[in-house]
Amino acid sequence: MNIAHLLLGSSQEFRDLPALAHGARLHLSYRDLWRKVAVMSTHLRVRFSLQRGDRVAFAMTNCVESIEVMYAIWHAGLCAVPMNAKLHAKEFAFILENSGAKLCFVTPDLAGTIAEAAREAPDLKEIVDTTTRAYSFMAVGDPSPIADCDPTDLAWLFYTSGTTGRPKGAMLTHRNLLAMTLNYYADVDRPVPGGSIVHAAPISHGSGLWNFPMMARGVVQVFPESGHYDVPETVELMNRWPDCSIFLAPTMVKRLVEHGSVSELKPGALRLITYGGAPMYVSDLKRAMDTLGNVLTQLYGQGESPMTITHLSREFHADRNHPRWESRLASAGLADTCMEVRVVDEDGRQLPTGEVGEIICKGDPVMAGYWNNPDATARSLRDGWLWTGDVGAFDEEGFLTLKDRSKDMIISGGSNIYPREIEDVLNLHPGVAECSVVGRPHPEWGEDVVAFVVTRPGASVAPADLDRLCLDNIARFKRPKDYKFVEALPKNNYGKILKTELRSKL
Repeated sequence: MNIAHLLLGSSQEFRDLPALAHGARLHLSYRDLWRKVAVMSTHLRVRFSLQRGDRVAFAMTNCVESIEVMYAIWHAGLCAVPMNAKLHAKEFAFILENSGAKLCFVTPDLAGTIAEAAREAPDLKEIVDTTTRAYSFMAVGDPSPIADCDPTDLAWLFYTSGTTGRPKGAMLTHRNLLAMTLNYYADVDRPVPGGSIVHAAPISHGSGLWNFPMMARGVVQVFPESGHYDVPETVELMNRWPDCSIFLAPTMVKRLVEHGSVSELKPGALRLITYGGAPMYVSDLKRAMDTLGNVLTQLYGQGESPMTITHLSREFHADRNHPRWESRLASAGLADTCMEVRVVDEDGRQLPTGEVGEIICKGDPVMAGYWNNPDATARSLRDGWLWTGDVGAFDEEGFLTLKDRSKDMIISGGSNIYPREIEDVLNLHPGVAECSVVGRPHPEWGEDVVAFVVTRPGASVAPADLDRLCLDNIARFKRPKDYKFVEALPKNNYGKILKTELRSKL
């Protein structure tokens, strides 16, 4: 079973429908996309000498070529390693080296960064820029047959940061991705052929994972010409390609609702917004529904169980007459159809309704484990259950409410930021004795990053020095927006830093 069969089926059933669009312009029909992917697959196998199971990375600003590359990878029986375009060269280097990727596709804006990162990745043999002849030539030649894959073969290595500061590669199999796709139809939506999805959020994450249910249903996947989220451009594309679905982080929904161009949205243009990746305030949800209508669905998932743990459907969003409507809006919804979800204590015992504990889940979307990281796999996967690290409670109707995010993760603008990663960089400064990074509420981005810093006796540490250190080692969006210099960090009797107390100071 190969996830690329989704494209094969659509190339037969929806052969003349548009499959990919660059802005307002059609790029390829489903029939033409299938042929191009099959020819690119030949190049991957023959020209680049890649074998079944080899990893192929890509670092791309959102573009139509990202879908071509992904399906060519799967058609050839290989594993895709999508990388967030906003990462730092050192972060790219770690993923390329850790995954053992032999080939990497890039958009021109990232070619130099990946070339720098490649020096730390000995297995990487070639980098292909999508604007060069090396890429366009991949459309020339004879198509090859789709590779046979086992359901347990790796399809997608999803790199997600952890408390150690090093990303971990969640191993997503063909079965995982197919289960996620079918669950979309059960709990989220069943889009109609000829509809659209606008990829305004990064293709390497949630929006990219939504490509599968769209691909199988003959939906055109639209990529903004800007390559990123711009509200007027997004509204224009929704009007150009109606019956539009879109995945947005809550901050992106808020920006859409508050922008004047939302008034230009035509009736019927917007089919569905799925939002996730961070909490959304009930007041923002109400305003979005008042402005956009009944088009919102929430999802709760992780890279380890992609897009699939719980959901809050359009119907629950719209049920304003229900006596618990607001508490439902504040929840993460009900367990997904293909998932079993529990709240447990530290020993794994299921807790009664209303009691707070760790959220664990089980089902076909759950990853096979972490790439080359058996210790982390053993901690996260126990007896088939994924221990999410998130804390929450069920109510008497089965609605799950997230109470806290474990591991002190910060979510800013829909991107996950892990404090330990930043702390490790700040501690490189010889004048820093210790530090602790926390999130501070931000009205637009959800949270921003604040670092509490203790300096060594007699040392002089300037915020500009710490900024430069961060920019040399991690992505710009992770850099602290504020530094608080303190004499000591609050700690408990065991020496653990009390981040809750630090947050209270903000």
